[in-house]
Amino acid sequence: MAVLGSSSSRSVAVVGAVFVLVLVLDGADVCNGGKTSTYVRKEEKAVDMPLDSDVFRVPPGYNAPQQVHITQGDHVGKGVIVSWVTQDERGSSVVRYWSENSEHKLEAKGNVHRYRFYNYTSGYIHHCTLRNLMYNTKYYYEVGIGLTVRQFWFMTPPEVGPDVPYTFGLIGDLGQSFDSNLTLTHYENNPQKGQTVLFVGDLSYADNYPNHDNNRWDTWARFVERSLAYQPWIWTAGNHELDFAPEIGENQPFKPFTHRYHVPYRASNSTAPFWYSIKRASAYIIVLSSYSAYGKYTPQYKWLEQELPKVNRSETPWLIVMLHSPWYNSNNYHYMEGETMRVMFEPWFVEYKVDVVLSGHVHAYERSERVSNIAYNIVNGLCVPVHDLSAPVYITIGDGGNLEGLATNMTDPQPNYSAYREASFGHAIFDIKNRTHAYYSWHRNQDGYAVEADSMWFFNRVWNPVDDSTSV
Repeated sequence: MAVLGSSSSRSVAVVGAVFVLVLVLDGADVCNGGKTSTYVRKEEKAVDMPLDSDVFRVPPGYNAPQQVHITQGDHVGKGVIVSWVTQDERGSSVVRYWSENSEHKLEAKGNVHRYRFYNYTSGYIHHCTLRNLMYNTKYYYEVGIGLTVRQFWFMTPPEVGPDVPYTFGLIGDLGQSFDSNLTLTHYENNPQKGQTVLFVGDLSYADNYPNHDNNRWDTWARFVERSLAYQPWIWTAGNHELDFAPEIGENQPFKPFTHRYHVPYRASNSTAPFWYSIKRASAYIIVLSSYSAYGKYTPQYKWLEQELPKVNRSETPWLIVMLHSPWYNSNNYHYMEGETMRVMFEPWFVEYKVDVVLSGHVHAYERSERVSNIAYNIVNGLCVPVHDLSAPVYITIGDGGNLEGLATNMTDPQPNYSAYREASFGHAIFDIKNRTHAYYSWHRNQDGYAVEADSMWFFNRVWNPVDDSTSV
């Protein structure tokens, strides 16, 4: 037994211990990522606002237009789609509009329709596109012509160009809870005034109510009218827009969403409203659908394959992609649900140097470093994301405040591609300064309006492709 204490055996033991320590340290380097916030929030389930809340109030007057909202109406920002609902009767589908410094009022005529969903019949849904507007101009507009007239206004964006500053708000998975109201209030009061919202899906959560209660589409649209009537929200379809319910005879996916929220998809040669693109100021924005077919040869795949080469980074240097289900997600909630789409499209995102990918779905906040995982080919074992300066930053912003509550169950340890993550409700701002720099900030609802819980300077991948990592 004395041989166990010999110098040779002790050397072997020391070498083995060092080897194990190296493995542990090496594993820590691979697995441990950026910062998981230590912020402690109250563990409370989100609660929907009662139906008699003032945010859901129907505007006064006979057949008064309600649920007024606007979005971009063409590819370059000179068009606006105005939408609203009348409840008592069809009424007029005309929009009267004029620029701030003009007394000459113009009129555009839209169309109107209704839809049925199970035992619900919608009001009269109006959509009207205003075309050939002047850039960087304040317009007033009126709806409800002939009965109860309501007036609103909006600003058109600056002309498309490489150094045009522009500020986007980022919101997702909003719903209609007290937390939803806080999110929208914080966005409205943020000193960095957003000019357009990039909305990454999951609007009303009507499908969470018995029989997909479509009255909840109406209450949600009245709730958000205070923002949507005055600035465009750019729409992404999420899983809560599917409303696929064969058990009650509803077999048409996206039925309420497509009737209520029109987008200018034909302007970018898309064949469906779930994937499309727009230019706005110095940004080229591509919207994709996580819940439409995207495999090879499908319409969405073919469209994106043809769309990416069209992006002229000398004209629109900032390339932003919106989709609902995140590709890089270190939360156990919806973990890896976006993986098949990532496998299909990530090589293109790297090739065309997408600056940022915005997603929702996970009810928490997370920002990645610039990483890619495109080397893996089934047999080579190269299945770990790597630092890649040609890759986008992935931001999950599904923290709007819906009744399903926060996703607090995060993977441990935090992976190295994850720069910052936190289970709190909030919104973000993407503030483009010029072709080389954009300032990004995330704001949690519990803080003051100007407080930034997370932030970074984005360096454009084409015009300033230096390392903008924020974690060691």
